Amino acid sequence: MIAADELSKHFLGTLAVDQLTFQVEAGEVYGLLGPNGAGKTTTLRMLAGLMRPSAGRATICGHDVQREPRRAKRSLAFQTGSTGLYERLTPEETLGYFGRLYGMEPAAITARVAQLSAQLGLGRLQGRRCGTLSTGERQRVSLARALVHDPPVLILDEPTAGLDVMASRFVADVVREARDRGKAILLSTHYMAEAELLCDRIGLLHRGRLLREGSPAELKAERSARSLEEAFLQLINANGGADGTSEGAGA
Repeated sequence: MIAADELSKHFLGTLAVDQLTFQVEAGEVYGLLGPNGAGKTTTLRMLAGLMRPSAGRATICGHDVQREPRRAKRSLAFQTGSTGLYERLTPEETLGYFGRLYGMEPAAITARVAQLSAQLGLGRLQGRRCGTLSTGERQRVSLARALVHDPPVLILDEPTAGLDVMASRFVADVVREARDRGKAILLSTHYMAEAELLCDRIGLLHRGRLLREGSPAELKAERSARSLEEAFLQLINANGGADGTSEGAGA
């Protein structure tokens, strides 16, 4: 349902993503892990149609992201910590507005807003404007906004960043429930424990290239590591170590 086929991206002569190929199937959570500057965010943006690749091809549910952008984007939810909200709208108004943009019927919007409010604990926020919400509260509303049309594909970039323990658990529950319903989920995270708990398969990125791919158990067994974090560090060190760059435009 999600496919990257030799995706590459150059920024002013710097190769941020280098011939990256992987797939995410229905009913699967696939995690992209890597140090800052590895190419995670750039990859997710290319798959979501927000950034044009320098080379290669990305498809969502069989739709080419560049040639069929509307069909591809209707099939996915893309959520990132930098996703903006309209400050003067309440969470309920925000979800209703985006539901209408996706062509949902009023009754379907009402039912979906109620479902997401229960899943993400938004009930007590519904009377407040988004501009008054905390970072964690805004993150939950942002996730609900991405999911309102209930698409078959979820692309989540650091979905629990800035969230407290309870809010992070809400997000983890949403991811598991979506997987159980047959969604294809691509997840980027810095939290190794979170990746080990949630992901069926993991791709380890380093300097834009895919070092290894497999289940958390397979990756740990390959390095005789006690944890995914230990396996991750061994692989990075074996391939020249982290370069220490911060994750920005070429992340």
